[in-house]
Amino acid sequence: MRPETLLLALGALLVAACSRAPESGPVAVHWDRDVCARCRMVISDRHYAAEIRYFPPGKASRVALFDDIGCAVRWLEKQPWRNDPKTEIWVADHRTGKWLDARKAHYVRVPNTPMEYGLGAQAESAPGSLDFAQAKAHIAEVEKRFASGAPELERIQPPAAGERR
Repeated sequence: MRPETLLLALGALLVAACSRAPESGPVAVHWDRDVCARCRMVISDRHYAAEIRYFPPGKASRVALFDDIGCAVRWLEKQPWRNDPKTEIWVADHRTGKWLDARKAHYVRVPNTPMEYGLGAQAESAPGSLDFAQAKAHIAEVEKRFASGAPELERIQPPAAGERR
């Protein structure tokens, strides 16, 4: 085989290998362009983003992106494969943006998150931190307050037509 043919073949193999999506782990987010799979808000805060890799029957894995762990948890609850052990959930460390396994992360209360669920993930435990099951319970409680129109959430609702704040 001629050297230039060999180089061309190796280059084609390299391009093919690089173009295949990985079958595990988080994917790169296109900040300020990708949108949350649940609320459709643009994902721009690198410290609260989340991803879920799921495996539809008979298809390659897919990844859903989220702007807040609360959106990811609420979205996953409605999926038929929510209990599939292959499903991966990734969340950004609220201090570094590094991806963490959401089921192993520790969650601390923080003042502002994109969808006001108020949880930041980190790798290590901290006083008062929540495990994943406790974080899911916290998210459910926040969702109940959203649904009830609690006064403390008034600040995230837009003013009514003609109203000024």
